[in-house]
Amino acid sequence: MNTLNATDVCTEIKRRLRARGCRWVSVTHGTGTAYGWIKISAGPRRSMTDEERAELARLLGLEQVHAQGERIPAGYDYYREYLARAAGEPPTIHGKQYWD
Repeated sequence: MNTLNATDVCTEIKRRLRARGCRWVSVTHGTGTAYGWIKISAGPRRSMTDEERAELARLLGLEQVHAQGERIPAGYDYYREYLARAAGEPPTIHGKQYWD
């Protein structure tokens, strides 16, 4: 992946998760001041089930995800971390909180 803009990262995370069997996943990014933030969820019109949250957590290598899905802050390190997670690889780069 040559670029790390929010749109391309969303597309790639979705592709990687679907390739691993997660057919229901929706990956979107914010608009305006939240433009670079990415959300992985079941979609805008429904809540995630307990089974979907467990599946997403497992696929991303996390203990759990929020009831509304996983939110990824804007930032190259976060993008790289979650691209690796979506591919089932251990991340070599971890995003660091840059706000208070």
